[in-house]
Amino acid sequence: MKIIIVSLIILLLAIFMAMVGRGGGNFYVPVLISVEASMNIAATSAQLILMTTALVATFVFHAYKTVDWKLALVMDLPTDVMAFVGGYFAHYFVGYHLKFLFAILLVIAAFFMLKPIKERVKSGKKKFGYWNRSFSGYSYSVNLWMVIPITAFVGFFAGMLGISGGSFKIPLMVLACGVPMRIAIGTSSAMVAVTALMGFTGHAISGDFNFVWAVPLACIAALGGLLGGKISIKTKPLRLKKFFAYTTLAAAGFMIVNSILTR
Repeated sequence: MKIIIVSLIILLLAIFMAMVGRGGGNFYVPVLISVEASMNIAATSAQLILMTTALVATFVFHAYKTVDWKLALVMDLPTDVMAFVGGYFAHYFVGYHLKFLFAILLVIAAFFMLKPIKERVKSGKKKFGYWNRSFSGYSYSVNLWMVIPITAFVGFFAGMLGISGGSFKIPLMVLACGVPMRIAIGTSSAMVAVTALMGFTGHAISGDFNFVWAVPLACIAALGGLLGGKISIKTKPLRLKKFFAYTTLAAAGFMIVNSILTR
């Protein structure tokens, strides 16, 4: 009965997360912890689940030409390397401390989501450290001075805590680089899939992989990724921003209470 309830929750979360290009680890981890999984086991399972969700959604977004693969490659390389490092060394940290770090990141992500995001096109002037990019009829300028260090930092904690970093990368692309929301969501999905793979690999090597829990839930998440991707194409993602911000704050609160009660 417990696995059925968790499966339904994972399916719904996968649909919503795929719609806005986020991984959903900030939701998957609390759900798995609520059924008495350890922090490290929950983080590993969450990485596999969100990797599957994002991968399926990416195929949908790619079909509609909303995935800027070159931008994803530039932004995701430092994230992927540090996600592996974070996933590998997570085993050496106390679960109690990880939960508080997780909650802090959730609060930061929530404020990013609450911040109004306006699409804007950058000027085409050449400037050192800025990459002028044209894709799918849009033009924008990627601030490499800001993008590379932030994505590396996000990757480390994403791999360690079982999240994807999508909550940070979408605002980064739109606010700092002028990437249109639709392109940011599709591109974020591609990055989420790879980052989660690296984080999952680091965790799995450390022996934190529970096959019985993770694989069935990942299969269910794949269905959610397919449905969420298709719905997203027909929906204005900005309408869901506040909803996810408030639910992210709720997840942070849940994690803090859980860490105190189970210390």
